[in-house]
Amino acid sequence: MRLKDIPNLICVLRILLVPPVVYFILNESHLLAFYLFIIAGLSDGIDGFLAKHFKWQSRLGSILDPIADKLLLVSTYLSIGYVGLVPYWLVVAVFVRDILIVTGGYCYHRLVGKFQMAPSLISKINTVTQILLIATVLSVEMTRIPQHVIDYMVLFTLCTIVLSGLDYVMVWGRKALRSKERLSKHD
Repeated sequence: MRLKDIPNLICVLRILLVPPVVYFILNESHLLAFYLFIIAGLSDGIDGFLAKHFKWQSRLGSILDPIADKLLLVSTYLSIGYVGLVPYWLVVAVFVRDILIVTGGYCYHRLVGKFQMAPSLISKINTVTQILLIATVLSVEMTRIPQHVIDYMVLFTLCTIVLSGLDYVMVWGRKALRSKERLSKHD
């Protein structure tokens, strides 16, 4: 193993943390799930820092990192929705947004061409709010956060999900139109 492989190894470890997080949520060991979720989240920051700071980025890492992130978030949302810590409609919204992004990216690639996946500010805010909501509902036994605070967090998370999904559609739609206009000018 080389030093530049460390970020990829951390991604793999994050993926391996997903089953225990899900297991502990489903068995109502929320604090254990919370701690493992926090470790997984910190590992995401660490592998990103190492990859960028030491220029250890790789093609494998560019694939592993988003897979590890999505696997952790989607699995955790499914689990906390299943045990009733968040409403089902929020879990559906998380899935619809992700399916919209993946489908849009695929269609853009097939119909227009290559693209760079660069998350927008609202998308980053959405990711942070999704993570904070998970951390909050899993730590409620420890923190005694009132239910109305969680309800507001759920609504705010839903707003960022919708805005982020709309942002992706608008940005990719504009890029596709510009690309189509450029192609028609050359014809």
